[in-house]
Amino acid sequence: MYRRGEVGYRPLALPDRIQLDPAESLRAVEDFLAFMRKRHSVRQYSAQPVDEAVIAACIAAAGTAPSGANHQPWHFAAIANPEMKARIRAAAEAEERAFYQGGAGDEWLAALEPIGTGCEKPHLTDAPWLIVIFAQRWGTTEDGARYKNYYVPESVGIATGMLIAAIHHAGLVCLEHTPNPMAFLTGMLGRPAQEKPVMILPVGYPAAAATVPAAAKRKKPLAEILSVFR
Repeated sequence: MYRRGEVGYRPLALPDRIQLDPAESLRAVEDFLAFMRKRHSVRQYSAQPVDEAVIAACIAAAGTAPSGANHQPWHFAAIANPEMKARIRAAAEAEERAFYQGGAGDEWLAALEPIGTGCEKPHLTDAPWLIVIFAQRWGTTEDGARYKNYYVPESVGIATGMLIAAIHHAGLVCLEHTPNPMAFLTGMLGRPAQEKPVMILPVGYPAAAATVPAAAKRKKPLAEILSVFR
């Protein structure tokens, strides 16, 4: 991470080397693909608790993500407090009502119809944990000097993807929830002005009767998302 006055380059020998032969490499990534195909965004949660150590380990995994100039421009707020979750739900639902009652255009609402979303967000109080992801638009040194962060959306996006994969790896589910605007979260969670909330992830175990939208199982075929130039 950034340290004031640290401007020299000092190379280290590659600390870890995980190198597979071609057959092992293909087998490993195909196994990972099969596992990730079992990841689902879930809106119905069990009341079964999740140990804080599991949530912390998932966030630690996200914190290993690469970032612009290694500034690591993110912060994760993990919330289990029921009263705080209720306040977040109330504020998020107020934003969602404005969205569904005119803030979104007809095309956007039509696109959401197959997903089955609406103004009510019970997952924000039912899930045992909420993880709020913040993007740090700039940083400050220990003596209060301000410095620029680079490639913030890209860096936070990578870390968020790694967090979602870690949550799945832990046998849990989450939902990528983005009420808009989300500025209420900054003050509510006591974060500084340079941090912008970008996502809320309810995290826990799926309810016994959990469902997913049929439309969510339709993924673009590889031919539509891959171009190869030999």
